[in-house]
Amino acid sequence: QVQVVESGGGLVQAGGSLRLSCTASGGNSPIAAMGWSRQAPGKQREVVATITKDGITTYADAMKGRFTISKDNSENTVYLQMSNLKSEDTAVYFCRALSGVYVYWGQGTQVTVSS
Repeated sequence: QVQVVESGGGLVQAGGSLRLSCTASGGNSPIAAMGWSRQAPGKQREVVATITKDGITTYADAMKGRFTISKDNSENTVYLQMSNLKSEDTAVYFCRALSGVYVYWGQGTQVTVSS
């Protein structure tokens, strides 16, 4: 069983920046990829960004140029640097980790962008 723990959410003004962190631990299989998804009130969860163990990154179109995902392989830790935040970025951000054939999710961290 893999445990996924996020941190770094909070309240920020529009145009500001915030960095989220996530660490995956435990399990018997290597972590193949980690990433972030988010869910705004009344909306479906959507993928934000993903990074593989080899460092290949993908982003949702709305986040390209504003969000950057990075990782620290030695610690199975992934970061999401968010810049030029907008009110529509307000959501609960969830970290996920792919280990074996399973996807493990964190509890989520709230990001609120005030306009």
